[in-house]
Amino acid sequence: MIDGYRFGSMDIAGTTYQADLKIIGQQVIPHWWRKEGHKVFMEDILDILEVHPSVLVIGRGSPGMMRPSNEVRRVCHEKGIELIDQPTEAAVQTFNALLKAGKKVAGAFHLTC
Repeated sequence: MIDGYRFGSMDIAGTTYQADLKIIGQQVIPHWWRKEGHKVFMEDILDILEVHPSVLVIGRGSPGMMRPSNEVRRVCHEKGIELIDQPTEAAVQTFNALLKAGKKVAGAFHLTC
């Protein structure tokens, strides 16, 4: 579960992260760097796709500037992975609700813009 989010910061299991991150299973992957700052490409989420979650939640940043590429959308659809992309505050709520419901969910979160 994600305990809290505010612009530039996310709290998970007693640790505060101040850089973009991914959550895959029970593992937090900090300092998530992407090929391009405000776009998510396939190579940015290959580790997530390897575990084949039922849902991938992408937090697009506070105002929602970061977006998944069309290829990411297509591949998720082809693999039967539901893709939800929302501004990060809403994405955190969605991620936690799905986790609580027992879904196999992964997350990729942009913490700032």
